[in-house]
Amino acid sequence: MPDSGEIIFGKNAVTEALRAGSPIDEIIIEKDSRFFGELSALARKNGIVFRSADPKQLTKLCGTEKHGGTAARLSAVEYSTVEDILAFAAQKEEPPFIVICDGIEDPHNLGAIIRTAEAAGAHGVIIPKRRSASVNSTVYKTSAGAAAWVKTARVTNLCDTIKFLKQNNIWVYGAEADGQPVEKVSLGGAAALVVGSEGYGLSRLVRENCDVIISLPMYGKVNSLNASVSAGILMYEFVRGRNKG
Repeated sequence: MPDSGEIIFGKNAVTEALRAGSPIDEIIIEKDSRFFGELSALARKNGIVFRSADPKQLTKLCGTEKHGGTAARLSAVEYSTVEDILAFAAQKEEPPFIVICDGIEDPHNLGAIIRTAEAAGAHGVIIPKRRSASVNSTVYKTSAGAAAWVKTARVTNLCDTIKFLKQNNIWVYGAEADGQPVEKVSLGGAAALVVGSEGYGLSRLVRENCDVIISLPMYGKVNSLNASVSAGILMYEFVRGRNKG
């Protein structure tokens, strides 16, 4: 399993990795490279995030000046698809339980969420390709290895994914401070829990596509919890709701 610090570089190596469908987090291309158009188009075709960098940044990243103006960062895990997650739930003959991370950028938070998701029996975790931590070595380590067991799908558009889940009769719950108290909401059956980013919560469109917005009671002077902590508490509220059924 490649570590997220593993970098491949050179136009041919990166092109072949893309064509082979290797698990890649991002492509980095020198701003003025004559291959920029070709490689960025190939990255788009494969749904992979790409960015530009200057030669010095690439040299530092690759540890050599002989990078050919192109590098790719390999994923720490091979991502699943949303269909894989649903098939796994069906295989276990259980109603799907999925955790969706809407812009969790701190890899420690993402790792902690994946670890709790595995312990809580979630069938999978969904993250967006942009504005989100990827499953890198920090996430893998923070998850205490749970990232190797939890099916994680990385999608282009969270709203489209949520709509797809709803078409498959999965009720989608968003977590926000102004939502209905979680203890007053029925949480049994097929469900997806959407957890927002550390600083901004749920994005507007994602929130609008949720079926229900839920919240945790706050009794202290601090009016918010760390994203992974609130996600963990809510996951076990879902476990309790599912066990009631």
